Amino acid sequence: MEFTKFQDAFVFLVLLLHMIAQILKSIFRTKPLFFLEEKDPMKKFLVVGLGNIGTEYTETRHNIGFKILDAFAKKESLTFEPQKLGAVTTYKIKGRTILFLQPSTYMNLSGKAIRYWLEKEKIPLENLLVITDDINLPFGTIRVKTKGSDGGHNGLKDTQNVLQTTSYNRYRFGVGADFGKGRQVDYVLGEWNQEEQEKMPERLERSIELIKSFVLAGIKTTMNHFNNT
Repeated sequence: MEFTKFQDAFVFLVLLLHMIAQILKSIFRTKPLFFLEEKDPMKKFLVVGLGNIGTEYTETRHNIGFKILDAFAKKESLTFEPQKLGAVTTYKIKGRTILFLQPSTYMNLSGKAIRYWLEKEKIPLENLLVITDDINLPFGTIRVKTKGSDGGHNGLKDTQNVLQTTSYNRYRFGVGADFGKGRQVDYVLGEWNQEEQEKMPERLERSIELIKSFVLAGIKTTMNHFNNT
């Protein structure tokens, strides 16, 4: 009698374990990305476009960071939503999640927003890409680096001060330097000329490809493939 009870209990335990195994198998089969993204911070990336908020800045050279992210969002049907310290949207590609950020702190305080979202989402510094304008490069020239000085750019200057490092990935988009002495501010806060506007769609498409390469292929491959193109 006691042996029969033991057999019944054993059979019940086996059936219970089998049921649990089937449930776990179903969860992992249908929702693999959920577990990957939550457990592996290396699958998360923060791509930040620097700029100033306000419609008066939308088409200015200084806002190329915002413009590139807007182009990506438009192509992939993403919508930026106002969040703490900036507008944010996310994009998933091949098991990876990209968090796009347009800081609402204005250019000179960009670092505060970048640090907040890195810490909030637990994104490692090597998975950060900051996009900004660069007057030291001809229009549309691409320059991706893993470290360096701020180059006189206030957004990068604040970022390195807040992060306390100059070793973070940045994508500098050339805007040229067609201005006279003492006219730099007016130039970068000025709007694109007709020739630049005509060339812009191709440059934006190239920038979208660059972002995807950074996330999927890594920073070194991206530098080799895109720099000075």
